[in-house]
Amino acid sequence: MTDAPDFRDTVFLPKTDFPMKAGLATKEPAILERWAKINLYQKLREQRAGRERFILHDGPPYANGDIHMGHAMNKILKDIVVRSQTLLGKDAPYVPGWDCHGLPIEWQIEKQYKDKKRNKDEVPPAEFRAECRAYAAKWVGVQRDQFKRLGVMGDWEDPYLTMNFESEAIIAGELLKFAESGQLYRGAKPVMWSPVEKTALAEAEVEYEDIVSTQIDVAFEIVEAPNAPELVGAHAVIWTTTPWTIPVNQALAYGPEVEYVVGRFRTHAGPADGLQPLQDVSTEDNQYTRLLIARDLIDTFTKRVFDIKHSTETVVTTTFEEEWAGKGSDLAGAVARHPMHHLGGFFAKPRPFLPGDFVTTDAGTGLVHMAPDHGEDDFMLCKAHGIDPVFAVEGDGMYRADWLWLGGQGSVINKKFTASDGPICTDLREAGGLLAASDDFAHSYPHSWRSKAKIIFRATPQWFIPMDRPQPDTSALPAIEASEDEGVGVVGQARGNGPTLRELALDAIERTRWVPEKGQNRISAMVEGRPDWVISRQRAWGVPIALFVNRETGDYLRDPAVNARILDAFRAGGADAWYAGDHQALLGADYSLDDYEVVTDILDVWFDSGSTHSFVVEQRYGVGTRANLYLEGSDQHRGWFQSSLLESCGTRGHAPYDAVLTHGFALDGQGKKMSKSLGNVVDPLKIIGESGSDILRLWVSQTDYFEDVRIGKEVLAGTGDAYRKLRNTFRYLLGALDGFEESERLGVNEMPELERYVLHKLAALDAELKAAVNDFEFNRYSRALTDFANEDLSAFFFDIRKDSLYCDAPTDPKRRAYRTVLDTLFHALVRYAAPIISFTAEEVWQARFPSEDDSVHLLEWPVLPELSGSLTADWSQVRALREKVTEAIEPYRREKTIRSSLEAEVTVPSLPMDESDLAELFIVSKVTQGGDAVTVQPTERLKCGRCWRHLPEVANDGALCDRCSGVVTE
Repeated sequence: MTDAPDFRDTVFLPKTDFPMKAGLATKEPAILERWAKINLYQKLREQRAGRERFILHDGPPYANGDIHMGHAMNKILKDIVVRSQTLLGKDAPYVPGWDCHGLPIEWQIEKQYKDKKRNKDEVPPAEFRAECRAYAAKWVGVQRDQFKRLGVMGDWEDPYLTMNFESEAIIAGELLKFAESGQLYRGAKPVMWSPVEKTALAEAEVEYEDIVSTQIDVAFEIVEAPNAPELVGAHAVIWTTTPWTIPVNQALAYGPEVEYVVGRFRTHAGPADGLQPLQDVSTEDNQYTRLLIARDLIDTFTKRVFDIKHSTETVVTTTFEEEWAGKGSDLAGAVARHPMHHLGGFFAKPRPFLPGDFVTTDAGTGLVHMAPDHGEDDFMLCKAHGIDPVFAVEGDGMYRADWLWLGGQGSVINKKFTASDGPICTDLREAGGLLAASDDFAHSYPHSWRSKAKIIFRATPQWFIPMDRPQPDTSALPAIEASEDEGVGVVGQARGNGPTLRELALDAIERTRWVPEKGQNRISAMVEGRPDWVISRQRAWGVPIALFVNRETGDYLRDPAVNARILDAFRAGGADAWYAGDHQALLGADYSLDDYEVVTDILDVWFDSGSTHSFVVEQRYGVGTRANLYLEGSDQHRGWFQSSLLESCGTRGHAPYDAVLTHGFALDGQGKKMSKSLGNVVDPLKIIGESGSDILRLWVSQTDYFEDVRIGKEVLAGTGDAYRKLRNTFRYLLGALDGFEESERLGVNEMPELERYVLHKLAALDAELKAAVNDFEFNRYSRALTDFANEDLSAFFFDIRKDSLYCDAPTDPKRRAYRTVLDTLFHALVRYAAPIISFTAEEVWQARFPSEDDSVHLLEWPVLPELSGSLTADWSQVRALREKVTEAIEPYRREKTIRSSLEAEVTVPSLPMDESDLAELFIVSKVTQGGDAVTVQPTERLKCGRCWRHLPEVANDGALCDRCSGVVTE
């Protein structure tokens, strides 16, 4: 018996050197080097010069450490946007940048000083600032390499840094625009203050954590009540969770429409005749205490005060005997005295009752103690009645050493200082003013996101940009007029009759595209309710508030000639020119330095970053140019998005962006916030080192990044599987197109319907991807691309046509049509994939079209063949039936009755298609139409020794079918 002939050498198998194993971790750095060598970014700028421009303005990260997963997610998403817009043929530059000033860097230098036992305050300012600059420069270099390793393409040779001299000059210039137009004042308002960092904080620099505080009820004796004399001698009760503010109380607030009552509380504990007086309150009748509270809060007050006074084992009964009732308006003109009035001085002054619209009966007693140093409502109400802050708490959180009560004893954020057994409660208790105190009030409280320490609201002299002052609406600015509207010791500002900054910002929000749309409501609510913008900080590393303030009038100098000299000095020597420069020279001959205070505060870093549009977008692309897109995490609604909006609206009257995209945060695989203490941090640098950047890039594109997203081993395993399928699709295309030449190409009208159907599917994919790019929905983009590759190509088109590719003659029209469509698919898919898996797309392109100076990223969106006429078959119906046939054959395969679908004959419901064509589509031996359902039986036909199809013309096993015989003979 002779062996059957071997026809393997006659089969046209795919040929490619493109490996299935990616090895991205080692390949990607080489691809990066190649991009740098050919100067890819600059090539694109030259190639797209004059085209429609798309500017994504990069929000600056802080230059103070290795990148984390949030950085990676943000930068990759930006790069996908830029590359997709570039693919559409636009000129889409990307200028990366860094925020180099402020506490994140200054804090690190201070830590270094502490480690070396040095006092930062003893270091010369020039030396300190130089160290901050060097520290920022170091991390800019580190982060730049890390961002580049992610495959982010941009102008890495000329990024923007807020600490560049030109940048510092322009930031100062933006401030002076506010000053020259009168949109600036200096006043003393309560601001968020960090006693640890000893500076004011912006809202975006604050995070909220759950804590447990001491809650106290304090009695203030009423000494005057012109509208209700019977209240004299009663005690007004306030409730607070910040006992440390009692030493600067200056008034009591009531709700004008709230109903109040005065009554006596009697408590019975133990035997019925064992009357127990209310403790810790000094009255002439120690059996009774007359207290003023809101009627609606009697029950909660009773439980809070008397549940604390007695153990749970003691039977306690509390009764309230009402003696007086009235509206809050009856308290107008009433006066109380501070529980510590015996100290004299500040504490002996009368505490007036003031009407406050903010007073409610949601909690407490319905009366609120007012400390204008430490609360926005307190400050505004007291200011309206001529009561100013006393500035008793200093920058370190301690009361002034000369303060009569608690002076210099400890920081107000120290829990021991404000506990129920601490000095404040102890002193109040001894004075008879403490009704109740407990260390069990759980609530959310603001903390500095850098030091993690609690912050306080503290009135300090600061510089503000007003939100509700009408702006000048002409170029002719009115003279500065002194004003006391905004705060204590306010520097006057120009008045106008134009819209307010708040109105301009809200209007700009309406005109901006927000992706997702819910971002608009979020930032609108923030802008509607935000206070004036505090732009000053009491630190050293930043752009100084370069103003001269007249010592006599308090007005800041507005002289264009002086401002021009200041900005020239900044351009030459950076912000240090303000600290080390000749201020008399800056003032010029018309002014004497003796008459002016030199402001030494620095600008809030959010003003720095909010000004970047001026020295990045406008400086590089022309005055008046706006960014097409800002893209950052959702926390930037209160951060960079808002500071940029306010800065631009205040200086230009409109937003600096056309659209804003926000993404969520990267969480661990279980949906928890990443934390070093929890040990659940997923390091992007480690992932890159092990699996490559394209895995991270694909993960970003696949996530619903408009919400918080998860990343961990299981998530990345799924991403890796999706990547391998895409890579395998490209590997198949490269192999199947081996040796393809233009002479082989067929026109669309010459193709079988299957090929034309796939081109229709490709056209639908093309439209879907364009729409996804326009909507910035790259999870939709990525899903559509991978689904097409896996379901329409690998599992359908490639599976069906592999027989034609392997076994048809090279000149066969069907094979030529297939390879023509494969070529079209290759050119389309490698372009579609380029924004997502940028390294792999380059590797794929170079595998087919090797070149020393070309790149897939220089290509534009594919131009697909024109399709004419409709398809004859209902291909959705054909594919649905194909799936049923596959399912019906599977049991026979498991039982090994049929080893391959080619051994099956099937009967199916009728379709408007030839049975021979259906047999090819279903990859079976024979199809018979007319059945009610799909049925399967093994074929009795013999197998062709070359194509393995079971066909009627095969005379014996191993012989050739007619087609294969002709191909082999030829």
